[in-house]
Parts: sequence; C-alpha cells; structure tokens
Amino acid sequence: MALLLVLYFVLVGWRAVQFMGTGELVGILIGIALIVLPFVGAWALWRELAFGFGSERLVKRLDAEDELPVEELTVSATGRPDRVEAAADFARFQSAVEEHPESWRDWFRLGLAYDAARDRRRARRAISHAIRLERAESRADPAAGDVR
Repeated sequence: MALLLVLYFVLVGWRAVQFMGTGELVGILIGIALIVLPFVGAWALWRELAFGFGSERLVKRLDAEDELPVEELTVSATGRPDRVEAAADFARFQSAVEEHPESWRDWFRLGLAYDAARDRRRARRAISHAIRLERAESRADPAAGDVR
C-alpha cells in the first residue's frame, strides 16, 4: 500500500507541474495545492511507518525480556478480547503507569490494554508515549536497546 501511495504522490506531482505550466492563475493555484498534498501525504505515511516500526521494536524488546503481557481474556470467535473483561483488566495496567510514569514498558502494556478495550485513540497515544520513552532510554544507554 505504501508503494501505491508513493506512486500516487508521483502522479499527483506530475499533474501539479502540468497545471503550473499552463501559466493561468487558476492552474498555478491548483498546481501549488497539488504539490502540497503529496508532502502532507508523505509526512503522514512516514509517521505511520515510524509508529509501526517503533511499536514492533518495543514488542521485540518485551518478548526478549519475556515481559509481554499474557492475554487471559475471553476472546470472541473473531479473536477479539471481550470488551467488558478488557475494561476490567485495564485498571491493573493503569495503576502500573501511575506508579512508574517513566516506564516505557508499563506505557506499552497500557496501550495494549486500551487496544483490547477497543479505545484506539488512547492506545495509539500510550504506545507513542512508550516509543518516545524507550527512545530516550536507548539514547541514554545505547546497550539497553540492543535486541537481536
């Protein structure tokens, strides 16, 4: 999908150049707008990819440390955790973050709990925060982020 989006950016960029080449004010304005849109799209694509790579890195670290949370929730036929059970289990992860607000591990687990409770916005926010904390920790101690 990312490659298709990049192809789309190239085609839109080419169309923008054609519009600006008309020399007419409306064509130039449309061309400028079409030039800006691929940059906004590329920025959004980069953010999504960075989030995906960052969260994958954290999963690998927690797995290597054998600290991934064990899912003990009832799941539906589609494989999704029961929403009521997930919400009840959530308090445990929330209190861990309150006790250790600088722990990327606790923030990541909280993000997984939000995801299980189907609160995607808060899950993404918590996981993004965990990524930032882990990155800061890795900068302070480069050996800490060494997972192979």
